[in-house]
Amino acid sequence: MKIIIETPKYSFWKYNKTEKGYEKAFFSPLPIIFNYGFVEGTESADGMEEDVVVLGPCLPRGSTLKRKAFDGTVKFLDDSIRDDKKIIYISGFRSPVLLALYFRLYALFKVFLYAFREGKIATCRFEGIEFLELH
Repeated sequence: MKIIIETPKYSFWKYNKTEKGYEKAFFSPLPIIFNYGFVEGTESADGMEEDVVVLGPCLPRGSTLKRKAFDGTVKFLDDSIRDDKKIIYISGFRSPVLLALYFRLYALFKVFLYAFREGKIATCRFEGIEFLELH
């Protein structure tokens, strides 16, 4: 499978790939502590391509990775829709506690984002992390 990085590690801006290129989706109050991307050619429950969290060195926006399997899953609910994020581990620091803290804060931020942007109360919730045995 081919993973495309949309948002590099340490970015405050969350990007989405569109026909026009990479467009800013929103500004995060905390820097993203991993590379964020998607699996090309997939579709998740939210209608977008399957999300991927890439743990390792900072990768440039638009870079690609080839993988046969994932190393885990972040269980997440976004606006009451299942929006899990697959995990790829490359190297370096790997802390489930830090990832859990990040995604708890991210869920809270998304609730405020829906209220501010769309004027609605949304259910956004971090539901845990499952790491598979690293290969």
